[in-house]
Parts: sequence; C-alpha cells; structure tokens
Amino acid sequence: MPSSISGARSFGSNGDDDGNGAILLPGSEVEDFFENAAVSLHLVSNDGTILRANRAELDLLGYAPEEYIGRNIREFHADPATIDEILDRLSRREHLQNYRARLRARDGSIRWVEITSNARSAGGRMINTRCITIDVTEKVKAEDLLREQEQRVALTYDSAGVGIVEADAEGRLLRVNGHLCYLLGRTKEELIGRPVFDWTYPADVEADRAKYRQQVAGEIKSYTIEKRFVRKDGSLFWAVVTSSSVLDESGQFRYAVRVQHDVSERKEIEAALARRAEEQAALHQLTEMLQHSLTREDVYEAALEAIQRGLRCQRASILLLEGGIMKFVAWRGLSDPYRAAVEGHSPWSVEDRDPQPISVSDVEQAELSNSLKQAIRTEGIGAACFIPINEGGRLLGKFMAYFDEPHDCSGEEIEVARTIARQLGFGLERVRAQKAAQRLAAIVESSHDAIVSKDLKGIVSTWNGGAERLFGYTAAEMVGRPITTIIPEDRVGEEPLILGRIGNGELVDHFETVRRRKDGTLVDISLTISPVRDASGRIVGASKIARDISDKKATEEQIQDSERRLKDLLAAIPAAIYTTDRDGKITYFNEAAVQLAGRTPEIGTDEWCVTWKLFWPDGTPLPHDQCPMAISLREGRPIRGYEAVAERPDGTRVPFIPYPTPMRDAAGNVTGAINMLVDVSERKHAETQQRILLDELNHRVKNNMMMLKSLLSVAARTSKSPEARTVLDEASKRVAAMAAAQRVLYDTPDAVNFGAEPFLGAVCETAKQMFPPAVELVCEADAIQLPNDIAMPLALIINELLINAVKYGLPGNGQGIIRVSIKRSRGDISLAVEDEGPGFELSSVRSSSSGLRLVEGLVRQIGGAFEVSRHPSRCTVTFSQQSEESGLAPKSIDT
Repeated sequence: MPSSISGARSFGSNGDDDGNGAILLPGSEVEDFFENAAVSLHLVSNDGTILRANRAELDLLGYAPEEYIGRNIREFHADPATIDEILDRLSRREHLQNYRARLRARDGSIRWVEITSNARSAGGRMINTRCITIDVTEKVKAEDLLREQEQRVALTYDSAGVGIVEADAEGRLLRVNGHLCYLLGRTKEELIGRPVFDWTYPADVEADRAKYRQQVAGEIKSYTIEKRFVRKDGSLFWAVVTSSSVLDESGQFRYAVRVQHDVSERKEIEAALARRAEEQAALHQLTEMLQHSLTREDVYEAALEAIQRGLRCQRASILLLEGGIMKFVAWRGLSDPYRAAVEGHSPWSVEDRDPQPISVSDVEQAELSNSLKQAIRTEGIGAACFIPINEGGRLLGKFMAYFDEPHDCSGEEIEVARTIARQLGFGLERVRAQKAAQRLAAIVESSHDAIVSKDLKGIVSTWNGGAERLFGYTAAEMVGRPITTIIPEDRVGEEPLILGRIGNGELVDHFETVRRRKDGTLVDISLTISPVRDASGRIVGASKIARDISDKKATEEQIQDSERRLKDLLAAIPAAIYTTDRDGKITYFNEAAVQLAGRTPEIGTDEWCVTWKLFWPDGTPLPHDQCPMAISLREGRPIRGYEAVAERPDGTRVPFIPYPTPMRDAAGNVTGAINMLVDVSERKHAETQQRILLDELNHRVKNNMMMLKSLLSVAARTSKSPEARTVLDEASKRVAAMAAAQRVLYDTPDAVNFGAEPFLGAVCETAKQMFPPAVELVCEADAIQLPNDIAMPLALIINELLINAVKYGLPGNGQGIIRVSIKRSRGDISLAVEDEGPGFELSSVRSSSSGLRLVEGLVRQIGGAFEVSRHPSRCTVTFSQQSEESGLAPKSIDT
C-alpha cells in the first residue's frame, strides 16, 4: 500500500461498515482510482480526524502524508466556524454540494476550495465523511477582480463630472448618476422611470424628442443637441446633450446613454459677448450717424435707433427741457394719451447737478403717484429706465427706455445708456450753431474715447480727458507737441500718409494701429480721423478719435489661435472634411478630402462639394447644387440619412455617406457649413460578398433537399415492406415541405425574414402535388414578415396537419376542401388548418399518432401553443412574431 494511505482503514467490497469500524476496499482498481484520481479526495472520521487523502489532495496543499493523514481536519481550515458547520451538517446526514471554504497550505498560503461531501453511517451513527475538494483559488481571485472592476466602473459612473443617464426606447430613465441629480436638484428616486424630456424646457422638447425617435428607430446611432433643463427650484441651465445608442447582438436598439455637459456658463458668456457686441455696434452706428446728422430730427432718429438696439427695449422716447419742463421731442411706440399724461414729469429738478440714471425695474412696485402709475399701466409698460442728458453736469433733458415686462437694467446697460446719452447730447450740440464749439468741447472732454485735434504739420491742438486716460499724457504735456510723440518708431511712416489723406479731404475711418503710452507700453487703437475746416472751408487740421481695442485684439488672437487648432484637428481626422461659406464656396478641406475626391479642390471656386462628379447609389447623376450640402445650406439644417457616390477624375468611384451641418453666428444666422464624407467602400464590398455566399449556400441547400426527396421517393417505390414504404413516403413529404420553405428563403432578398404569403403558397402547392386530385386547398395569409429561423419548423407543421386532414378530415369519396391560413391575431401569429371532418380529441390520439407528436414538438420548438377544436374541425398553432433572441431559437424536437 502506498505511503499516502498508511494507517488508513481498508475498504470492503460494498463500502459498508463491517461491524468493527473498518472500511473495506473492493480491490486494487478502486484503490488505484482513489489514489490517482485527478481531483482531491479524503475521508474524515466523525471526530474530524483525516483517515485518508489521495495524492491530488496532498499536492493541492503541499503536505507529506505523515503531515496530513491522522491529523484533525480543523487544523487545515482557515475558518474554524466553517469546518464546524461542515462537520455538523454532515453528522445530520446532509449532503454538501460545492461548499466554499478556505484551506491553509503547508507554505502558509490560503487556498479557496469547493467541497462536495456526504457522510457514511452505521447504526444511526456517522462513521466517516467522503469528500471531494476542488481548488477554486484562481476562480475566487477572478471573481474578486471582476467585482472590484464593477465597483470601480459604478463609482466612476456615479462620480463623473458630467450628467450620465440611460434611457429606454420611450425615453424613460433607467439609470442616472449623481452629477445629473446635482444638476437637476432632484434625487434618483424622483428621476428613475420618468421620461428624460420631463425636465427639458418646453420650447426645446420637440427638437430633442424628434432626434431621439430617429435614434430609437436606428436611423442615427447618436446625436448632440444643446437644450435647456428646468431644475426642481424652477431655474434653468443649458447643457450639451450627447445621446448614443447601445445595441443588442442583432443591431437593435436596447437603450441610450445620454451625457449632459453643463454649458450654462459658456452660454452666459456667449450671450454677454453677443450683448456687448450688439451694444458696441449700436454705439458705433450712432457715432457714424451723428457724424452725418444735419438736423435735430436726424439726431433724434439715430438716438432712438441706438436706444432700442443697444438696450433691447421695446419703446423709447427723448425729452428735452424747455422752459424748465420736460417735453417730448421724439418717440417710438407711445400713444398720444400717454405722452399727454406724463409730459412734464422728471425724477430730477433743473437745479440737480450731475443727475444719475434711474431704473424702475417693476412699475407695479415703484413708488409713483396713482395717476402716473395708472397711465403707465394703461400703456402696457412693465419697466422703464430714465437716462439724463447732461452738459457739463447740467441737465438738458432725458431719454426713456421702456420695457413691456419687468426688467432690471444691469450696470453694463446703464453704461451703454450713459454713452448713448453722451452721444445724443453731442449730436444735439453739434447742430446748435451758436454753441457748437463749447458744447462740442464738452462732449469731447467727457468722452471715454481719446479725441485729439492737430494741424496739418501734426502738432497737437487739443487733448481730451479720454486721451489723457488712454495715453497717460496730460493736455498740458501734449498740446503744442508733435503727435509723433505717441507713435512708435516703426509706425512713424503712417503720419505723413494720414496727413496726406486728410489734406485731400478724405475721412480715415476705423484705422487700426499701435501707439505708445507715456510709460512706454504699447496699446492697440482704432482711429477715426476727420479733416477740420475753417470758416472758408479750407482744411486746416484733423481731429482724431482713438479707441482702445486691446481687448478686441486679444479676442481676435484667441479666435485665430482657436481656428488654427481647429484646422489642425480637422487635418488629423482620418475622414474627408471640408467647409463652405453660406453661398456654398469651399473655404477649407483636409488631406483626407483630397484622397477621397482624387483631386485638390479650389478654395473660393469649387462649390457645394470637393468631389469632381456625384451620383446617387443607383448611378443617376447628382448635380452638385442638389447634393446634401447644398440642401443643408438652403434649408439651414443638418442633413442625415443620404448616401452618394463620388467619381474621381481617373474614373474610379467611391461610395460615401455625407454629414453636412450648418454653422451659425451668435445671432443664429447661417454663415457656412461643415461636411464629413465617410468612405463606405469596404462595407459595400463586404455586403456584396456576404450576399453572394448566402445565395450560393441557399442554392446548395435547396438542391440537396430536392435530391434527398428524390432518393426517399425512389426508396419508397422500390421497398417491399409496406411499413417501410409508409415511413419513406412520409419522410419524402416532409423533405418536400422543407424544400418548399427553403425555396422561399432563397428567393427572398431579406436576409433575416420571409413573407408569410409566398411561404404558405409554396408549402401548400408542394403538398397538393402529393394529395388526391379532388382535394381542394384554400390558402390565405396576411402580408406579414416572419423570422427565418421558424421557416423549417412551420413548414413541417403545415405538412403534418395537411396530411392529417387528408387522411381523416375528408368524406369517404376523397373529395373536400381544406383551408389553411396564417393570420395576425392580437399581436401574435395564428396558423389554422380546417377540414370538413368530425375532428378529434388530442389527448385520445396523441399516443397513437407520431405525426401529431411531431407537430407538438415543432410547436414547442417555435415557442407556440397547439390547440384542437371540433365543429368545425380545426388545428390551430399560435406563436409570437419575434426573432430568435426572444426565445424562438431552434430546439431539439421531442416526439
């Protein structure tokens, strides 16, 4: 006996206790099996002593036989409670199956094992246990690693700095992360199960919902949209939402992963920049119009336009002090009764020095007289802003900005209003001949822009406060000195050119250059320079308005840098990308576009597309002005779902999918478009090859079935055994039914579905050829599609039911009508075979009819239900119109 079992008891032939406590072994083969088994085996007595262990057990833990056998099993378990439970359960004659425990190996390592064991008893007392031990240490490590990875993924998902959700086909939230809850101010319980559109700002819902429908339908795999969300407290925030599809193995939509990036701050900045740009444009336009105003009416019209544009108010008016009373001189959108009711009202007195703007954000809450408030309420004014028009701190009048809804004017708006007021005062003073010089000087002095005058030799004549602030020199330091004092050395050549143009009576408008401050720093400025004439009209000098455009330059540099990075990014993308202006002229293309088109496009000349010639997938020519890019620009929307073919100058053709998308400015106007052309040549080639192989396979299967049918028919005719002929004949008919089904699949262009109408016609026609001529088959099927994997079982079911109807459902003369139908019934599909016979009870004939047992097995295979009814005699099979994934995978037929 090997050393590993020394001291162990012996086994008897039947493995039972011999009465003396000995374990009898049946012979050397069993002994060899136990000792050399590939799994760990051991025997333990009722007190836990190890009676025997095989080599696999010792190798598993690394112990020598004398170190293991004869010792108590508790010594080798890492968890005392576990081995106590094992022994306790075995003593109660329980069977343990794959019980997991930890064993301590000789080298001190811990091995995870699964124990399968039962007890051997005699006389109601446990003698010993019989155990199989399987090492699952690596499995446990893998499970721990997988669990850790899943926890990390879940933690990453929930801790991501963006909102992430999963939504089903109806848009209901299946899962949300913590950041989305934070963004919406709601708990997960409030969000799960609710549609994703419930917290979308109403005006943004339809655009998102339309895209989501396309995604669920499989028309697009993903999309990105900017929209507003409504928090629980009613506040709004902007987010960029990227919705991506998760598909099942058959490519069908399972759910969508939607990522929400909060871009409220960006939107606020964009809106603020747009407002600042509009305000500056309004001020620039006002300045331009005032320079050419010849009458007070011209000044009023320019100011009203600037007020409405710069402050975005709905109505405006200008009032001037005449005899100490504020009177309307110009207005927009005000009724006569309103003007009559409020004329003469002013929040400042004539004696007030340097009056400040007053903003009434909500008229209903303002402390106004009842009559004044009633007049304002009747006019439909919700808020108003009173802006004084001053001259040297003296009140000249005011202009009013009216808002239909409550509105709190910001500091920036007040500053714009102040500027408009200053410009309005400047315009008014300009047309007043008697005080033109004084008032012009006051306006110039109060302007935030640097306004300087000089003679034709470039010597400074006047220098306002704006110039002092911009350049750092006082008027005393600059008047009488050459203007070249503030011109850098590399720009000195500009001055003679400017003076030359002024001497010719030209206006130098918005000339951008660089000047040097007193402290030596350079400043970017925009100059507007006009000639100054004397009373005789002779040009005697020039006036300059210098505006600090350092911020504008910095912004332009940032934009240019951003454009460079964008071009580098587009050049690195391995897909053809190009851009156009709003007229369709090519403005940019990357190298991949050159490779796809087979030519180098001409920027500013080529239109709509970089390709040489375009065709539809069917070979029809596609004019460039009718291509998806042209449609996208004309209609101002992204175009998706098209496919086209580009022909290169060398004649080769490339199928591609375009993705044209309009680009817009801050005002929402289309400025151009960007297009990406995705080459789908390899996909088209793969689809063609797959179809060729499928057609060849179907053809061979059909031929083989027809050959098998012929062989069975020949065997049936030549067999001398009636029973064999019957069996062969039935087999031949079944193969014929399967061949008919295969023929339909072969002729169907759809790779995964077949039509019920041609399918039923083919199977019935094949079956009819084997029936008596007097039998009439009436076949009727709805226009429905069925999955290919049920074609063969369904064909065999129809064949068996028809054979049964011909045998037992016709009158004695062998004539009659059998009706077969495939219909849609309350979401399911119903196959019915009806004859003119008396019918039968399924339970009474099941045991004697192998055909019906075959039908029942086939019905189970397609996941359906089989019913038999009488009066009329009808067999009905009902099944679901689902694919293989839904449980209709082929199963073995249990007959």
